[in-house]
Amino acid sequence: MEKIRLGIAGLGRAFSLMLPTFLADSRVQLVAACDPRETARAQFEADFDAPAFDDIDALARRPDIDAIYIASPHQFHAAHTRIAAAHGKHVLVEKPMALSLAECDDMIDACRKANVHLIVGHCHSFDTPYLRTRELIESGAFGEVKMIHALNYTDYLYRPRRPEELKTEEGGGAVFSQAAHQVDIVRMLAGSRATRIRAAVGNWDAARPTEGAYTATLWFENGAFATLSYNGYAHFDSDEWTGWIGEMGQTRSPDEYGAARRKLSGVASREEEASLKAAGTYGGKTYAPASKEPDERRHQHFGPLIVSCERGDLRPMPDGIVVYGNERRERIELDAPRVPRAEVIDELMGAMRGGIAPLHDGEWARGTLEICLAMLRSSAEARDVVIK
Repeated sequence: MEKIRLGIAGLGRAFSLMLPTFLADSRVQLVAACDPRETARAQFEADFDAPAFDDIDALARRPDIDAIYIASPHQFHAAHTRIAAAHGKHVLVEKPMALSLAECDDMIDACRKANVHLIVGHCHSFDTPYLRTRELIESGAFGEVKMIHALNYTDYLYRPRRPEELKTEEGGGAVFSQAAHQVDIVRMLAGSRATRIRAAVGNWDAARPTEGAYTATLWFENGAFATLSYNGYAHFDSDEWTGWIGEMGQTRSPDEYGAARRKLSGVASREEEASLKAAGTYGGKTYAPASKEPDERRHQHFGPLIVSCERGDLRPMPDGIVVYGNERRERIELDAPRVPRAEVIDELMGAMRGGIAPLHDGEWARGTLEICLAMLRSSAEARDVVIK
């Protein structure tokens, strides 16, 4: 089997979440990495018997790399993409694509000139339940999409953060980190260009000075509209409405309630909080490696969602899709994933080896960022914002 020889730029939380995919998917070979943390580099070298560098230039120069997974903090995505493309490497970059539309344009232009693919993810629009729901919509059996309702309640804002993650202007907050998922999902399911948005954001805790919640109505060219709501203030947990199956497809327990706030309550400073996050990340003192043993994971998801079509409602779930038709309710079962997030590798492999145009390319991800920026502007100016 032909493999993708992958380099990793950034061994932080995003890499930690993708690592189970890389370990389980035989199509991927990790050949090198870069990260400023010495402990993370040492962990990678020990785990994969492969070199790790302290800067991306040394990584990108290696001839044995086909593509680079850019999992560095948001503010570095644009620069790191340009470096990877300049060395002829295909790019898989984490969401959000960048922090400005100008940076997105630079990334798209750099990859186009270098004749390399640019794929943005993981976003939850890669998840099989949403992809399968899209197929049901495209079949025409339920008529046109009219309305989508998406919501998610989590403990997002009370997980340990670096200082910039609590500053919206530096790419922190729920809109940049979380709305990118919901916007991607509803755009894909609506199947039409977004035209207008009205949004409000919540910034309710002076000790966590960025938005931890938002709500928005998004209108589409085909007449459909979507409502998006997110709350990361660590009270209600909407996994209660998905059978206590968590975002990563794992089984959750209601007894976990309050864990994030309790953990954070012992932190005395921003520096201590950043150290706490680093300790639990790849190479850190309390880092727990991903299990190599199979488990009972279901598909990943991003909270309850319902698509209302002319002749039925579709409800994607972690283990199936519930269809509410005109005359009957039925459930379409989904096989459990053998490899978590394999859909990301499917798209990367299809683009690099199969000549298949990726859905989550630079232009697509730029459109998602444009909507996220419009959400912030709409809230600040208390008005509708046109999506150009």
